[in-house]
Amino acid sequence: MLKSFLLFMAVVLLAFTSASVPAQDKGAGKSVPDMHAKAKKLYDLDCALCHGATGDGKTDLAKDMQLNLMDWTDPKALAGISDQAMFDAIRKGKGKMPPEDSSRAKDDEVKALVAYIRQLAKDHPTPEAAPDAQPATTPAAAPATAPATPPAPSR
Repeated sequence: MLKSFLLFMAVVLLAFTSASVPAQDKGAGKSVPDMHAKAKKLYDLDCALCHGATGDGKTDLAKDMQLNLMDWTDPKALAGISDQAMFDAIRKGKGKMPPEDSSRAKDDEVKALVAYIRQLAKDHPTPEAAPDAQPATTPAAAPATAPATPPAPSR
């Protein structure tokens, strides 16, 4: 009888703890592609209207509201801004930008949105950052451009 009772209690305890784990750890099981897709959807719904589908900040609404938005496709635009500052601006709002309420996006989704916004610049590298933008010098061309000087006589 005691063994049956202990077995029953162990099963109940196991069922109780396994049922509570997913509720505490909802976002941890999401894969990176899932979080990226969720961030893109969130961006498309809440950000693209002003910031543009590509993140360049050149939209009719931004113009009408007289907003001077950063071009997030330029890697230099966000270089001096920390992820936490971006998170805070999204979560709390900034200027005419409304805050992203926690009922619409959880913290892990806002963090994924920050990563998505940073990715917009990586998808559009600047010409000077591209490896082919620098003219290549060949070793054969270098001596041809140097003036020919005779060797100094040795004594």
